[in-house]
Amino acid sequence: MIILIFFILHWYLALFSQTFFQHRYASHKAFTMSPFWEKVFYLFAYITQGSSYMSPKVYGIMHRMHHAYTDTEKDPHSPSFSPNVFAMMWRTRRIYLQIADGKADVEPRFLKGLPDWSAFDKWAGSRWSRLLWVGIYTGFYIAFASSPWLLLLLPLTITMGAVHGAIINWFAHKYGYINFKLKNTSENLICPDVLMLGEAYHNNHHKHPSSINFGVRWFEFDPVYPAILLLKWLRIIRIPAPMHVYKKEVLS
Repeated sequence: MIILIFFILHWYLALFSQTFFQHRYASHKAFTMSPFWEKVFYLFAYITQGSSYMSPKVYGIMHRMHHAYTDTEKDPHSPSFSPNVFAMMWRTRRIYLQIADGKADVEPRFLKGLPDWSAFDKWAGSRWSRLLWVGIYTGFYIAFASSPWLLLLLPLTITMGAVHGAIINWFAHKYGYINFKLKNTSENLICPDVLMLGEAYHNNHHKHPSSINFGVRWFEFDPVYPAILLLKWLRIIRIPAPMHVYKKEVLS
């Protein structure tokens, strides 16, 4: 029971930090925050994502590339150019490391306004940091797994961020429904999206990347949207422009 509770908490906390900080904040600047709070969320992302921590700067570059080059060879994670989901994940990892190591030629437009805490990322994204987290997770599972079958969750725990990314980047470009006719394969994978905290409304997101609410229809609930409004009310973040309503553009 302890392992299952831990896995569920890790799933949602890691996913929240990814969609809130790396995705909506770093990639799209859907809201702003002070340098102090930015570092707080850096630490929060590192603690919640652990061995699968992603640099917000590198994540932002890759995600902006994804929007600019969706479904083309320049898309860092397109199902159209990988034979299976594992090949896509490996290709994404390779491109991520090239950008992180400064070996990729990144267009200047993808670098604007990105958060950058290089000294922290140097440790958080290092091999030693990842190995430390793997050791912590492995020790925890060995200590508290009440059944050997629960150890099957350990690889998912270690690669949690990559698993989240694969669900959206692979399956949400293959299955689901659409609200908007776009020149790409993005679809809304799950509804209501409790499993992926709004990330599964991928077609909606490709239509309006900077929206703070990924849901559009009345039945599309984005669990992170109320959290964003709460953080705004607490003055932790600032939303630079009023939220727009897009329902009139939705396909009937």
